[in-house]
Amino acid sequence: MQVSIFGGEDTPVQTFKADMPYAPNGLDPGIIPEDAILALGHRRLSIIEPTPAGHQPMCSPEQRYWIVYDGEIYNYQELHLELEPYGYQFTSNTDAEVLLAAYAHWGRDCLHRLNGMWAFIIYDAQEQKLFIARDRFGVKPLYYWFSPEGFLAIASEIKAFTVLPGWKPQINGPRVYDYLVSNLLDHTSETLFAGVHQLRGGEAAEFRVGDIGTTLPVYRWYHLKPQQFSGTFDEAATEFKQLLQDSVRLRLRSDVPGGSCLSGGLDSSSIVCLASDLLGEEQNDGFLKTFSACSDVKQYDEQEYIDEVVKSRQIEAYYTYPSFEKLLQQLDDIIWHQDEPFKTTSIYAQWLVFQLAADHGVKVLLDGQGADEQLCGYQWFFGCRYADHFHSMEWVRLWRDIKAVKSWHGVSELQSLTMMGYYLLPSSIRQVMKAHATAGRAKPSWINTDLLSVCYSPVRQIDESSSTRSETITITQSIALDQMLRISLPTLLHWQDRNSMAHSVETRTPFLDYRMVEYIMGLPEEYRIDGGVTKRVLREAMKGILPEKIRIRMDKMGFYTAEEHWLRHENPEIFRQLLQEAVLDSKGILKRDVLGKLDRMLSGEEPSSTLIWRWIVFGRWMRIFNVQAVSAGIELSNQLERWEKVR
Repeated sequence: MQVSIFGGEDTPVQTFKADMPYAPNGLDPGIIPEDAILALGHRRLSIIEPTPAGHQPMCSPEQRYWIVYDGEIYNYQELHLELEPYGYQFTSNTDAEVLLAAYAHWGRDCLHRLNGMWAFIIYDAQEQKLFIARDRFGVKPLYYWFSPEGFLAIASEIKAFTVLPGWKPQINGPRVYDYLVSNLLDHTSETLFAGVHQLRGGEAAEFRVGDIGTTLPVYRWYHLKPQQFSGTFDEAATEFKQLLQDSVRLRLRSDVPGGSCLSGGLDSSSIVCLASDLLGEEQNDGFLKTFSACSDVKQYDEQEYIDEVVKSRQIEAYYTYPSFEKLLQQLDDIIWHQDEPFKTTSIYAQWLVFQLAADHGVKVLLDGQGADEQLCGYQWFFGCRYADHFHSMEWVRLWRDIKAVKSWHGVSELQSLTMMGYYLLPSSIRQVMKAHATAGRAKPSWINTDLLSVCYSPVRQIDESSSTRSETITITQSIALDQMLRISLPTLLHWQDRNSMAHSVETRTPFLDYRMVEYIMGLPEEYRIDGGVTKRVLREAMKGILPEKIRIRMDKMGFYTAEEHWLRHENPEIFRQLLQEAVLDSKGILKRDVLGKLDRMLSGEEPSSTLIWRWIVFGRWMRIFNVQAVSAGIELSNQLERWEKVR
């Protein structure tokens, strides 16, 4: 089999001259030979081993196995030592080379030995077989698309498909409906582009290059199995602390400058304090750099909490202040990098944090993503706990929790009972109620469902969750699993990855170390949320590490923006103009009724909601990617017919 290895215009000169079997021997001619069966391409963000030895596509010494890989294997040094006795010799300090050797040795079972985040393709040239996989929780993305021209394309960004033969961007109606009406993204393997799919977190596929048809043989390689814990609360906190410390330690491994996001909340503050202490133990004389988004509007600003953490450690802190004017200037860039529309302007605050880090030469940032979903950090988890107490007929605990939530969070008894009632209802009814809450009603007048090829049904599976109670799982546990695997976390990781990669910054999430997740999800629920207190085990573990003002704070904000203030007070007419443009750009999907809803929000007749930004961003997305409002089902059928003719 003939192998041609090319470099790009940005490939460093020394890489062409390197003595390694995967060194490029010329510039990419821009033409793929007609008899080629596979083309691999890679653009590298150098974090570990920033030398020519880390160049990709990378191959094994005999050129049997080839890899293109995005992510980090944090335990690659330990795997390196484990593989050496079997005769594997390593010529670099890269995790990619270790991953390639791990696959050569253990086959696809190597995935269970990896601790990290990844999306990769490995090609076995001898067997002409491809193996593709995504990490357990989907931190790094992996998309695939069958072109009507007769080939399969796989990429880490959807926009990579836009330059390939056969690309014709069209809406995926049901997923557009989910986004616009139910505020859902990344909750299935489908995307808002018809025909474009993603591997979900914990999924993989293995197949011979010549045998692939029009579907990918995807299988689930990872199943989250909580490790049941039976010790005391103090014992749980001690083990939690040890796990989190080790997770942070692994994620501090880097050959380039690193730092951390810092919102002033419990999660990011814990990571910052642990990281700072670990760097101090290693006699690192430098300060840990932190990057934060603050606000000029007091009710959205957390700088007092951020400063509390900063003054407790050797920290070099940097701040950014989102503004409506800057958002409008960068909105199209954000949408382009995100590939799909997003829900709120909070994504912009995160965008600016990564931009700030890049401006100061930092390439790696730690981030607290994933803690809320596991540790029941969202306020509506109180409703889940109430419902569990109700089912267990624990009336005293139920009433105690309701009173505690009122004391800590200002939630009235009536509001708490309403929250409980919601989670006592059957899943199908909750779905309809959710649609009413997020979009005004389940079948709102402002959307043209005919163009989306969606037949609305009152019991339609809006959130596609599995949050139904059984005898072996509580409502709280069920909802936490849904948030982790299907509803909340996949979307947050999507935003984080695209925002960071847009600025050539890598984000690492210590709370998503699989050891942490399996441990936390196996803890008794009262160790996570009880008596009106969320994240109990984390708070206990951080005694003596976190400043008390942070450790005991009960409010929650994160990288939010003053979205409602911008809407009501800064320049409402700009919102009207943006919304009018969105109606035109949506090609009939959004009706002019959206303008009336905006007016009612501005007048105070209706409460403000994220709907406005969803509409604006959706219209912009259709324009930027030139997406057509064509029946997805009909077009997919046509694509399959064309594919079979080509084959």
